[in-house]
Amino acid sequence: MARVKRGVAANKRRKNLLKLAKGFKWGRSTRYRAAKEAILKAGKYAYRDRRTKKRTMRSLWIVRLNNGLRLHGSKYSTFISAMKKENIQLDRKVLSQMAVENPGTFETLVKTIDKK
Repeated sequence: MARVKRGVAANKRRKNLLKLAKGFKWGRSTRYRAAKEAILKAGKYAYRDRRTKKRTMRSLWIVRLNNGLRLHGSKYSTFISAMKKENIQLDRKVLSQMAVENPGTFETLVKTIDKK
């Protein structure tokens, strides 16, 4: 029976892993064992932070919306409760974008909700 040399698959696997670790600092980009650990940690953090990012963005939208509302003499909590009473279903992302990018439209929205 012929002898099987297995270096090709192992080398390919190591090369691919080191390719994923490209740009990491120090030996974590060149040494296989350190790179493997770094890739595992990086994947774990990426998974966790994809969820954290959603929370962070929502709080940013709320801060932007509140700042836009304060310019027009209103508060975030009263504005949101008035929106719910009027059954206007605009999410915080859209409202904050409107406050930043289209202040005129946002002002008319705030005035119509404050009147009611």
